Amino acid sequence: MKRVYNFSAGPAVLPEEVLKEAADEMLDYRGSGMSVMEMSHRSKVYDEIIKDAEKDLRTLMNIPSNYKVLFLQGGAHMQFAQVPMNLMRNRKAGYIVTGQWATRAYKEAQKFGEAVELASSKDKTFSYIPDCSDLPITDDMDYIYICENNTIYGTVFHELPNTKGHILVSDQSSCFLSKPVDVTKYGIIYAGAQKNVGPAGTVIVIIREDLIPDEVTTHVLPGTPTMLMYKTQADNDSLYNTPPTYGIYMCGKVFKWLLKNGGLEAIYKKNVEKANMLYDYLDNSKLFTGTVVKKDRSLMNVPFIVDPKVITNDEERAEMEAKFIKESKAAGLENLKGHRSVGGMRASIYNAMPKEGVIALINFMKKFEEENLK
Repeated sequence: MKRVYNFSAGPAVLPEEVLKEAADEMLDYRGSGMSVMEMSHRSKVYDEIIKDAEKDLRTLMNIPSNYKVLFLQGGAHMQFAQVPMNLMRNRKAGYIVTGQWATRAYKEAQKFGEAVELASSKDKTFSYIPDCSDLPITDDMDYIYICENNTIYGTVFHELPNTKGHILVSDQSSCFLSKPVDVTKYGIIYAGAQKNVGPAGTVIVIIREDLIPDEVTTHVLPGTPTMLMYKTQADNDSLYNTPPTYGIYMCGKVFKWLLKNGGLEAIYKKNVEKANMLYDYLDNSKLFTGTVVKKDRSLMNVPFIVDPKVITNDEERAEMEAKFIKESKAAGLENLKGHRSVGGMRASIYNAMPKEGVIALINFMKKFEEENLK
């Protein structure tokens, strides 16, 4: 069996070691005589799995005791609605719009109250992070919202916005666990697992306890479904209903893999090394060029195109990019086609992408450049 280098933005590459462990346990999880896929979420065996996953995540991120960890369903898109339903107590919140997913979250919030666009980078196709040092935040805003890493456009907040004392909510789906973070700077962190942590179907929410309404001061918006109240899940340790059991199990294995390999400090160093290698090549390539302002480049998602200064004809450039995608696939480099909304190419180099995969990509790009730029 030959595995490819998978540069997909999500569902994405998982550590091979984790996949092999899961394969070994597929039919019989630790003598239980059944797969994790088959066991009850109320069983003692599964209770140990989900509690162990939470414990390891708390260790990885140094999550304070006054934050709840929730394993939910619905992906990041469900959080676009769940956040305002639970936090928009004054019916007003500020949104920093830096890409497609932040745009969707902003539009969804408008269904529940006044969502204010505090800043945007739409004017330059979301190729940069706007200045967030002095945003027009008003006292009555319930929270400030960001999508911290923009999967499609390849930008990231290297510095968090100045929220002027307001709650910060961050969608970290495509940068979750890629580097150390100070959880105390956030009111809520959430992440769809399928990009950097586990299989699709699980979303992880880390929420400060005082933001979860209690029985007396119920601030959730009228009509909020029981399943979409953070309190429902927090009070039941993510087991109010059947959770995405296998996804949580896989996330737990990835947490252990990270801990075994030095934690977030160690993986961050590896991620910086991989990204720098690829960006250095793009900055010196005669055929390809990156699309993001250098200071705002993501470590996880690297979009690039055939340089319009080199091939000026749009049709010829599109043909060259299509050829690149076709030939890269044949060379065992999968899912390098850019998002359908922007085109071009994109290499997602998450935690589980080995350095060898990035080297293989660079070597292929060099060869392609030599053969096609004459």
